[in-house]
Amino acid sequence: MAAAASCSPSISTPSPKSSSKIHKTLTTPSNLGFLVSTSRSLRSLKATRLNTGNGCGSALASRMVSVPAVEPQTALDFETPVFKKEKISLAGHDEYIVRGGRDLFKLLPDAFKGIKQIGVIGWGSQGPAQAQNLRDSLAEAKSNINVKIGLRKGSRSFAEARAAGFSEENGTLGDIWETISGSDLVLLLISDAAQADNYEKIFSHMKPNSILGLSHGFLLGHLQSMGLDFPKNISVIAVCPKGMGPSVRRLYVQGKEINGAGINSSFGVHQDVDGRATDVALGWSVALGSPFTFATTLEQEYKSDIFGERGILLGAVHGIVESLFRRYTENGMNEDLAYANTVECVTGIISKTISTQGMLAVYNSLSEDGKREFETAYSASYYPCMDILYECYDDVASGSEIRSVVLAGQRFYEKDGLPAFPMGKIDQTRMWKVGERVRKARPAGDLGPLYPFTAGVYVALMMAQIEILRKKGHSYSEIINESVIEAVDSLNPFMHARGVSFMVDNCSTTARLGSRKWAPRFDYILTQQALVAVDKGTPINQDLISNFLSDPVHGAIEVCAQLRPTVDISVPPDADFVRPELRQSGN
Repeated sequence: MAAAASCSPSISTPSPKSSSKIHKTLTTPSNLGFLVSTSRSLRSLKATRLNTGNGCGSALASRMVSVPAVEPQTALDFETPVFKKEKISLAGHDEYIVRGGRDLFKLLPDAFKGIKQIGVIGWGSQGPAQAQNLRDSLAEAKSNINVKIGLRKGSRSFAEARAAGFSEENGTLGDIWETISGSDLVLLLISDAAQADNYEKIFSHMKPNSILGLSHGFLLGHLQSMGLDFPKNISVIAVCPKGMGPSVRRLYVQGKEINGAGINSSFGVHQDVDGRATDVALGWSVALGSPFTFATTLEQEYKSDIFGERGILLGAVHGIVESLFRRYTENGMNEDLAYANTVECVTGIISKTISTQGMLAVYNSLSEDGKREFETAYSASYYPCMDILYECYDDVASGSEIRSVVLAGQRFYEKDGLPAFPMGKIDQTRMWKVGERVRKARPAGDLGPLYPFTAGVYVALMMAQIEILRKKGHSYSEIINESVIEAVDSLNPFMHARGVSFMVDNCSTTARLGSRKWAPRFDYILTQQALVAVDKGTPINQDLISNFLSDPVHGAIEVCAQLRPTVDISVPPDADFVRPELRQSGN
């Protein structure tokens, strides 16, 4: 990807006649895995801390991962005559958002002015949620805009779309190409690999001056890797919910009783041929039920999103719990308790605490011994996690991960005489079988134990990911949504209901690929470096702990938490969030 190394904004300059302009400004950013049981003592671990000093005890404790000088943070301002723009301050940086709410649905006809049909292409993770949310919001606004699902001929998803209330008879369900040709706004929600395979045909079927809507910047990254861009006779926008499709729909439904409940979204305008793009994008986000919408660029979005999936959203958390479960059981912990102290701890009480009170609340809720255990884990894990995250971000920015997804998509189907080679499942190992037993015995509403060591590793991962994105010039709103909110408010509650392995087997193709590739890297580096450092009695790096406790991101998270709806996502144990194509294929 030739241009991917640049962090410059990719939003095109709007037409001078545009009533919706976006302005770009630049501002300068300012004993691992085994907490001792009653049969063991912390005395030996405490002894290693007597000479911590300023954290200069060992190479691992004091070394800094080499990262480039901080990129200027991209701050995007925008103009909209339809919605109210609001300025917020995150860690000393001014950003602009639009608050959502069902009371804004009445503005949707103005935001979608000139649009008679919205074509929703695909019925994977995002398609069902976005189509239903748009349809319901427009109906509440008494708009006559038609929301139509476009699917390939012969797709078994037709039955599911009909079950959701779309039909050929009333013109809300049809062939993919017919739907694209007849729509003024085309929401392209097919898989990333399918977009890469079909973009030329998709572009050829779009009407001049129509609008292409994306919920991920992947296609831009793919085009950039080939030196291409979008056709110049269409507008290109993005609205990217910070959660998987079932979360987008579930919180929207819950939000019918609580104004504004939903999943936050980012929006970007890549091309604006007639001045409507910003208002259409914001209307789309409001209609999805986003509590607040912040500005980004397609380039920044796909980098942070693909990176995040391989990091704390899925890949890294998968690697962490595998490593810790193995560590705990090897040190004599009961399997069920080891599972509770890893997966249940992360997806339950840690996520709930961070969601409502922030990362510092996890630390502050611990006893003095628990805080020291947290610090040991945090200090040992931070730089190893950053090591892998830094490499991962560079692979995404260079186009390597995008190319990997495209090639993998080609393997899933029979091609050139070779058999289809879809991804297999990862849920048959001992750990995940133990998880099935633990969840069956779990009392309703139980969030698991707050295990200090697991908390230290997980929070170290979260902080390392925040730091990488910060150094790469991402805005705080994007950093917090991609590294904190999406994890604790969208994905982790589903993992708590069904397990991390279930999510790895059933989320988007791009995320599943990333998790399988990067989870072993996190598992390996924690086992080979962080665990070894603790076993050797490496002193706690007190500078790292001080930096964590005083990091300005905590105040920024607090501001974002004030914009959060009071409702938590409800995920019953039988919630079905398997992607339709996986359910149908049995893979």
